[in-house]
Formats: sequence, structure tokens, C-alpha cells
Amino acid sequence: MNRVYLSLGSNIEPDKHLRAALAELRARFSAIAVSPAYPYAAVGFDGPDFLNLAVGIDTDLDAIALNDWLHALEDRHGRRRDVPRFSSRTLDADIVLYGDQVVNGPGHLQIPRAELAHAFVLQPLADIANDAVHPMSGRTMGRLWREHPAYATPAQMVVL
Repeated sequence: MNRVYLSLGSNIEPDKHLRAALAELRARFSAIAVSPAYPYAAVGFDGPDFLNLAVGIDTDLDAIALNDWLHALEDRHGRRRDVPRFSSRTLDADIVLYGDQVVNGPGHLQIPRAELAHAFVLQPLADIANDAVHPMSGRTMGRLWREHPAYATPAQMVVL
């Protein structure tokens, strides 16, 4: 089994889509760790704010199979793939960390995710994986979050 951390976000009916995604993750992976949710501005395009959270799972799926499962999850929740990559979405589910693996694969699979540089991934991840280590920098998620400029004025938690 591998400990894997995911980043989930939505800016189209986020309460509905994030709750439904969490229910499916619980059904597939049993006990999951879920961070609080935080609102963050869209990055890379103008659009409504996203609601972002992190999830920790244990899985025997390899990174590519898990990424495929997450793409199917997004699709079941109305994720459109015929629009620009950086646009509003019902559900975005990405593998952020997969144990200590470094992976570049199909379907924009990149582990660790470059988005770890953004507060919208780092803040919720530090909540549930403070001691998880970035496989390339060797720094913990807690340390990366404390070093992030947004740490001084973090987003306020939203209850789903």
C-alpha cells in the first residue's frame, strides 16, 4: 500500500461536486484523511474562486492507474475536456504526492505536482500531511507552507 495525497478543487457548484467526490473516494479507498476546504482565486484565468482541499488515501494502484481513476471521477462529475485547460471546472482531482515517487507520465501526470508552489494546494495539504516530505526538495509540507508568502495571511476555512 502506498500513502498518496490528492488535491481536489472546484469552482462550479463546489459544495456539490467536492462532497460527491469525497463520497466516491471513501467508497473506493475506505478510510481517507480530508483537510478543511479553503477558497482561493482561480490561477491562470479569470473565473470564480475555487474551493480547494486535500485528501490522503492508501492505495495499491500504481500512479498511472490512480490517475486514470481520478480522470474518470472528474468525468463522472461533469469535467469538460473540450475547453481550455485553465478554465472553470466542476472537479479537479490531482495526485500531489505518491509516497516518495517522482513521476512524469501520460495525462498531465506529474508527481510531485508543480502546483505545490501554490497556497491552494499547500495550505490544505499541510493540514493533513504536515510531516510528508517532498521527494525532490526533502522539505516537509509543513515547512513548505510556513515558508510560503501566503502563510502570513492564510485563506479562511470553509465548512462543506
